[in-house]
Amino acid sequence: MNRVLGNAGVPAGAVSGLSAAIAAERERWVLWLPVAFGLGIAAYFSLPAEPAPWLVGIFLAALAASFLLRHRPWGPALIGLAALAGGFSLAQLRTIAVEAPVLERRIGPVTVTGTVETASLDRRGSRRVTLSRARISGLPAERSPRRIRVGIRSAGAELQPGRILSVRAILQPPLAPVIPGGFDFARRAWYRQLGAVGFAVSRPTISPARDPPGPRARIDLLRQRIVQRIAHALPGEEGAIAAALTAGKRGAIPEPVLVAMRDAGLAHLLAISGLHFSLVAALLFGGLRTTLAAFPFVALRYPIKKWAAAGALAGALVYLLISGASIPTQRAFIMLSVVLLAVMLDRAAISMRLVAVAAAAVLLIAPESLLGASFQMSFAAVVALVAFYEAVSGRFAGWRADAGVARRIALYALGVGMTTLIAGLATGPYAIYHFNRFAVFGIVANVLAVPITGLWIMPCAIVAFLLMPLGLEALALQPMGWGIAAVVAVAKTVSSWPSSVLLVPAMPTAFLALATCGGLWLCLWHGRLRMLGLIPILAAVLVGARERPPDILTGLDPGAVAVRLEDGLAIAPGTRRFTREYWLRSAGLAEPARWPEGRAALTSALACDGIGCFLRRGPNSVAIAFDRAALLEDCRKATLLIASVRVVRRRCPEPGTLIDLRQRRREGALAIWLEPDGPRILSARRIRGERPWVAQYWRKRQTRRP
Repeated sequence: MNRVLGNAGVPAGAVSGLSAAIAAERERWVLWLPVAFGLGIAAYFSLPAEPAPWLVGIFLAALAASFLLRHRPWGPALIGLAALAGGFSLAQLRTIAVEAPVLERRIGPVTVTGTVETASLDRRGSRRVTLSRARISGLPAERSPRRIRVGIRSAGAELQPGRILSVRAILQPPLAPVIPGGFDFARRAWYRQLGAVGFAVSRPTISPARDPPGPRARIDLLRQRIVQRIAHALPGEEGAIAAALTAGKRGAIPEPVLVAMRDAGLAHLLAISGLHFSLVAALLFGGLRTTLAAFPFVALRYPIKKWAAAGALAGALVYLLISGASIPTQRAFIMLSVVLLAVMLDRAAISMRLVAVAAAAVLLIAPESLLGASFQMSFAAVVALVAFYEAVSGRFAGWRADAGVARRIALYALGVGMTTLIAGLATGPYAIYHFNRFAVFGIVANVLAVPITGLWIMPCAIVAFLLMPLGLEALALQPMGWGIAAVVAVAKTVSSWPSSVLLVPAMPTAFLALATCGGLWLCLWHGRLRMLGLIPILAAVLVGARERPPDILTGLDPGAVAVRLEDGLAIAPGTRRFTREYWLRSAGLAEPARWPEGRAALTSALACDGIGCFLRRGPNSVAIAFDRAALLEDCRKATLLIASVRVVRRRCPEPGTLIDLRQRRREGALAIWLEPDGPRILSARRIRGERPWVAQYWRKRQTRRP
């Protein structure tokens, strides 16, 4: 075999050397099991159609074969195959388990009645209410979505979890991607059993709860009261951020503050994540251990370290419930629980194996979280940091030995800086892929803001929680506000620096896949073998650099069209605000180019009048018709016609490619590249496939039922 490989251009020595290096790291093989498990989940979600249920049997067969042949030379490969098949099967079973009706089309106004499950305030002053056990007038109960989210502009404190709400609303299925390959809200809504979204067109009627509120409603009611207490003691943007850090309610944070935090690379401080859970647990662990150590009788006879870990775990559980127990906070709690349990069992508190266990646990509970930016970024940061400190822990320990106060302060600053740098590099590809931006000076902002958060803000938050039963929370919230003001000042200062944010156009999935493979290879192996991970990372850079953005975008609404010009992306005035902002972000732009108004000059790249536009690029002549009156002329001279109305083909036979309103509704958002041999079109439906979270899939399923 080596001879064959050598003849094919691969040196036989390199193959044998690579095999020997991998064999020498046998103790690290187990770290790749969660990776194989995740690959199986990714394979399931990448399919164009829902797989047959009997494929679960493949997992059972692979599991049995791996167990029976685990001692054979190929046993590890079979175990990896079983993990991959297990991830695929679990994702499929999870999709079946959460199945709930999805609204087939836009309807309304209709009367919606349901139990208030959650109610949150957004930055526009509206309340986003999630209703459970909902009923829609005129729709059979078996076809009513299990959960519905409605935006309501009225109603205030009386809108509490557990109460019955009735309102007239316009509803539609969860939003499909506004660009092919973009964020699929409908897929996320499927796993939350959210089958319809909409907005109210009347004042709601609120009635007392028919049944006693359940645990979830009680917790959300407690969160609302905490937010009210914080707002009373600490008004303004400081109070809004304090509510986000304690109760997970971010709707009241002003938009300029959010933009500044995001552009400075500090947005992670506003979303309760692993950092916040780690700070809470560390403060509780240190405080409890110090308190117990003050009593020699207890400290000398009992394992106070384990007691402190148990107390920190209990405090983290309370924090999880108060913060809303969202998927990201659940993941952070699971990771923290693994670490604290390791302390209680006298194991290493932080190791790559524990990170692998935490990743496997999260994917077992919610396999769909693999696709989320939160999962990807948090585990990328943790894996990179553990790998880095595994390599340099000995050197840091030597520097800390016999260090004075000045050196310890310097080492702490160095640790924060290195942690920020490593985490920023690890999460950079995911920030670019999901958010199309990279905070250039994030390391500077984090070096200044993270110590304030860890040493001042979060301790004050814990003290505020302890003082709330006594009504004295203002004593801790006021100092907490000083720390929050300092962090906001850092964010505004850093974000105001020139070129503080690097805007990047949308990257292909291959970019993220290559960067992930390279990063995992670089972090999970030891020795020189890990350096091979740089190859896929460099390939990811090349793939991203070669990606060419589309020339034309069409959205879900009839008038939503964008054309790429020399000076940027011009977006038609009829495009919704959300679609406009998403398109600009995916193009890596802050502002759109001017859309021509009136009849443009003949030499203009995009000539428009009141009813349509015409674009000529190479051999392609593109007509964009917003009105039926433009069809007569456009049908004669365009090779590609994009119409916001329905077009009868026999009356418009000339265009080689016709995209009318009927096709746009069927295919969803479109991305069009004008190639020398004609337009190349990619639709959102082609990427999404026929999956349960796609409205067309559910509509076809309903029509097949008797």
